[in-house]
Amino acid sequence: MAANRVDYHEVFTTKTITVCPRDRPPHAHEAKVIHLSNLDRKCPALMYLVFFYRSTPPLHGRQLSSASLFSSLKRGLEEAMSDWYPAAGRLCLAPPPPTGKINLACTNSGALLVEAATRATISDLGDLAQHNDFYERLVCKPPSGACFADTPLVVGQVTKFACGGYSIGVGTNHALFDGAANYSFLSAWASKTVGRAAEGQVELVEPVHERGRLLVCHGQSQVSLSKAADREGEMGGFMALDHLHQLIKQAVSANCIVPGGQLKLSEMDSTGHEHLVLRTFSVSASMVSRLKNKAASGSGGISCSSFEVVAAHLWKVRTKAFNIAKHRMVCLQFAVDARARMRPPLPKGFTGNAYVLSSVACTSAELEEASLATVVGKIKAAKQAVTDSYVMKYLAALNAAPQVALPPLPELTMVSDWTKTPYHSIDFGLGKAVFVTPLATPFPQVAYFMQSPSEAGRMDVRIGLPHMHLQAFTRYFLSAM
Repeated sequence: MAANRVDYHEVFTTKTITVCPRDRPPHAHEAKVIHLSNLDRKCPALMYLVFFYRSTPPLHGRQLSSASLFSSLKRGLEEAMSDWYPAAGRLCLAPPPPTGKINLACTNSGALLVEAATRATISDLGDLAQHNDFYERLVCKPPSGACFADTPLVVGQVTKFACGGYSIGVGTNHALFDGAANYSFLSAWASKTVGRAAEGQVELVEPVHERGRLLVCHGQSQVSLSKAADREGEMGGFMALDHLHQLIKQAVSANCIVPGGQLKLSEMDSTGHEHLVLRTFSVSASMVSRLKNKAASGSGGISCSSFEVVAAHLWKVRTKAFNIAKHRMVCLQFAVDARARMRPPLPKGFTGNAYVLSSVACTSAELEEASLATVVGKIKAAKQAVTDSYVMKYLAALNAAPQVALPPLPELTMVSDWTKTPYHSIDFGLGKAVFVTPLATPFPQVAYFMQSPSEAGRMDVRIGLPHMHLQAFTRYFLSAM
């Protein structure tokens, strides 16, 4: 931060309230338990976004007050949770016999909303795209070690800056929503807050909270899921977990084992990993066009999406920057939305987690020698491989996976595509956000592709990198464009 005075590092909480759904009969859903899928259970933690808004022009000669904004956000959240009522619930353990798995109890316990203020100005924060430890003070964090049964699934904090601008920090539990559903929920909250849908915002649809066909071992066994996939003739190699197993074996053979010798297949745990530096790289629309032209040129040219070509470029660059030995296997994994790939498709308003990992792997030497078009083609093929049966096998594999910890895997590049969820367009009554940033996640090494609020077609890429590789990655990533 530019400011050095201690005051600029302080955020003062002025109000904390619990917000419950409006216009629902008392205790309407309190007896209801939503059975979570194995996708929901992968990361039952609060994931945070911080929205930044510059000071708004006075309305009828008066500046929007913090109290007025807080009241509007409270009313909007009450109304939104009438349809999105699981957001007011709590996680709970599945019934006996004990499995350690969690479900979602619709307790109507409510979300938490905080009003705060700081003497800092937004300009004091510098480049909003770059991670700043101060951002951690702009969200409401339940006490560490709190029982998950007592922890809200949605928390919000509105902070007024000395310049008249605001931040709105929102945390939603990943067991409740995936990225697409989270965007729909926040859009619903914003539209209820301002009394209308913002221009360019997603169409609001009736949310569907039941997990349906994504449930495993709740009306459908792992064996039956495997048989269903087998009938489609796709029970051969299962890319995402097969590749992960191979990387783990490779790490074990090189004595890259976490303390205690344990492995973890179902979560990414950075314990024991080198500290990662979070950096955001801006990829302009012209840069994206140049990459696409490069992929389309020559005899093996191929047309592609912005995600496909930037993911291919990032995989090649990260592997080169990490100086991974030529004979080592390297892998790119990315999340694919399974909603439209299921048969029948999931409902349009499905609110649970519906993303599964797909995967591409080769040796470091093969990746270095491959053209951009070749790598893009492999990514396209991996996306197309995500079918209904692939999803069923993925769910069954998660159900059987042991809870063990991953060793450090520098050969694994992971990407999450947020370009279809333009969070900066969400209007809580302050116009479009000047920037929206995720806080550090449990998986800081993942590269997040986000729409830029400053230029159509521009992509912001946020990634965690070891400090020793940061300079090389920066040079390779930007110079090749």
